[in-house]
Amino acid sequence: MQYKKADAKAYAQENLKGIWAANLTPFDNDFKLDEGAYRANLKHWMLDIKLSGLFIAGKQAEFYAMTLDERKRIIDLAVEVSNEVGERNGLGRCEIMSSCSDTNMDVVIELAKHSEKVGADYIVVHSPLLHFGANTDDTIFEYYNYLCDHLDIGIAMWNHPDCGYIMSPELCTRIAELNNIVAIKYSTDRERCKRLTELAGHMIHVSNPSEDEWLDNMIEFGWKLYLCSTPPYLLQSKADQRMNEYTALALAGEFDQARVVRDSLNPVREAFKNSKPHGKPQAHAKCWQDLLGQHGGLVRRPLLQLTEAEREAVAVAFDSCGLKV
Repeated sequence: MQYKKADAKAYAQENLKGIWAANLTPFDNDFKLDEGAYRANLKHWMLDIKLSGLFIAGKQAEFYAMTLDERKRIIDLAVEVSNEVGERNGLGRCEIMSSCSDTNMDVVIELAKHSEKVGADYIVVHSPLLHFGANTDDTIFEYYNYLCDHLDIGIAMWNHPDCGYIMSPELCTRIAELNNIVAIKYSTDRERCKRLTELAGHMIHVSNPSEDEWLDNMIEFGWKLYLCSTPPYLLQSKADQRMNEYTALALAGEFDQARVVRDSLNPVREAFKNSKPHGKPQAHAKCWQDLLGQHGGLVRRPLLQLTEAEREAVAVAFDSCGLKV
């Protein structure tokens, strides 16, 4: 870690910025982690797409279908490749945020301690999955409070309706006051995002994974962090980086030009969304990766693979979208 626990908030305010992407995990034909393919993807995202950071081992990465050792391994590789790329190319490191989310607190702590040990920059922990209506504010606050008591690394909250509830901006603000809470991936509506930014934006980075709303969030809310999903490397290539371009324009205050560039990506967004079969987001994204020249691979059970007809439909949409490769 580049900071002490007491300095986590200040460090994150200065360094936790830019466009971050959540990794997809390439599995080979035997459903094993393809380390060579994963390394190649990491290098491409860091060197060619020039991402500011990577969110490793989250839901996009199919963490729930991995063993604990596999989850640690993909965190290790991300930190290792980030260090290699930065040193060999004289670049600033692509920062790494490891997802330590789990239904078992001991697993969360073990992954977090491992992340601290190997040199991840931050961790992210999803709000707990609670049963029988136990989603009280005090329960959720104590969950993050316990993590902060036992860890030194900067922690990002993560809340999404698929856990069964939405944390209120007021609860998020209460948690944001804890020592090493540095950000939130707040997968909810813009009204809540606006309210939380007003309440806690001076303490933590507030972000939402919707690329569709990223420019508006920068302009209206003053956000400087996109945290975090797959569009940064699915809507971009080495030859076509319009998301990076409109982001840079917005951060420079060139809002009208940023909108022009953002809107020019609409055919790509529509092709991607309209070619996605219901219930197969990761398999679809990995197919799109293959068409971009990245390494997609298979998904693991319980997820379903694309059919041949579905793959062909994705290829037709990709070829017509205007994304340069």
